[in-house]
Amino acid sequence: MKTIYLYNSASHKKEEFVPHEPGRVSMYTCGPTVYHFAHIGNLRSYIMEDALEKLLRYAGYDVKRVMNITDVGHLASDADTGEDKMLKGAKREHKSVLEIAKFYTDAFFSDCKKLNIKYPDVVQPATGMIDEYIKVISALMDKGYAYFAGGNVYFDTSKLEKYYVFNDHDEEDLAVGVREGVEEDANKRNKNDFVLWFTKSKFEDQALKWDSPWGVGYPGWHIECSCISMKYLGEHLDIHCGGIDNAFPHHTNEIAQSEAYLGHPWCKYWMHVHHLNTNHGKMSKSSGEFLTVSLLEEKGYDPLVYRFFCLQSHYRKGLVFSWENLDNARAAYDKLIARVAALGTDGEVDQAAVQAYKDRFVEAVGNDLNTSLGVTALYDVLKADLNDATKRAVLDSFDQVLGLDLLKKADALKEQQAAPVEGAEEIEALIAKRLEAKKAKDWGTADAIRDQLKSMGVEIKDTKDGTTWARA
Repeated sequence: MKTIYLYNSASHKKEEFVPHEPGRVSMYTCGPTVYHFAHIGNLRSYIMEDALEKLLRYAGYDVKRVMNITDVGHLASDADTGEDKMLKGAKREHKSVLEIAKFYTDAFFSDCKKLNIKYPDVVQPATGMIDEYIKVISALMDKGYAYFAGGNVYFDTSKLEKYYVFNDHDEEDLAVGVREGVEEDANKRNKNDFVLWFTKSKFEDQALKWDSPWGVGYPGWHIECSCISMKYLGEHLDIHCGGIDNAFPHHTNEIAQSEAYLGHPWCKYWMHVHHLNTNHGKMSKSSGEFLTVSLLEEKGYDPLVYRFFCLQSHYRKGLVFSWENLDNARAAYDKLIARVAALGTDGEVDQAAVQAYKDRFVEAVGNDLNTSLGVTALYDVLKADLNDATKRAVLDSFDQVLGLDLLKKADALKEQQAAPVEGAEEIEALIAKRLEAKKAKDWGTADAIRDQLKSMGVEIKDTKDGTTWARA
């Protein structure tokens, strides 16, 4: 196993990664709440978590990654207030909650596949674990960490020596009306307490309910991740991943209830991916302004261009999305594929060189998942004094982590370039005619030719070196 260093959000420092069990990694990823399409800001987190999992495997670890699917219990506010997001989605589309859950779960994993995000080893919908939630909540009540009030079961944060794990908050920062999303709940003994189980006393129109010792109801959002993780990964978790907005209160509450239940430290390392921002701030569904993978495709972008865009930045820094930035990433990705396509296949692979480059790659990217150095390493290989067969082998090796389909795309480009293109002369003639129209500032004719080419299944791209075209 190669040494990996990872920034731990809980300790606020970069640490050498040492799993609880040598050679084996237990990894938990907070999955989507499947009430709507995932937006590309959400998917940035999953891309970076995927890169981490693949890096760990590349470095020689045996990784087991578990993901939940939130199909019940996630309320509109993270502070346990508002309408259930699943019910909100069902009302919006006039479908049942289960129909909504299945549709958007399938859509999420379809997006993940397009982005080369590996399917987790275990995927567990929250609705399939009701007995486990009841067992853990009952134990927390027996231990004195939970109480029943006003029809709900709450976790009592006053029983903890330390509640704020990721940040030391000022108590007043969480006062009602100060922190966004916090509303008064008279049933709580302490304002930081959170719901483990809701009963029929609240949200009477909740679609999914189950019998429990506390009445008919449903679990809170936070309890599901703790129970799913413990069921499949045991009492000791190595890495817990999620977006930075999950750190508080979701991950903070997970730690509270898990360690109260287990009686010992639970998760060693916490990885939080920062936001994708637009000119208007964080991309979010609540604002109604968000982009999906399908929309990127409709606009002619390969989803892997977006993955490349994300890999060029560091996961602990906010990433600014704009169409100009994405266009720059597309141009760089296309040039990279063209350079790989220009490589030959002759010669023998120098295995010693491949191993040396692999070692350097792990050292670079393994320094807190520095994927931008991983991308730089691709260009270093292309410029290196190696034969083409060895270069292809090294690039293919790095792609086990980066997931950019370099050889696959390059070989497809080669085939496309070698194959005779039907109607090429007509296409070239139309492009030349369009160029003449543009020079004459006859924009109407130029646009009409562009639309004609599009109707023929031809996509054109204007560059400083001229106009290129390809079959759509």
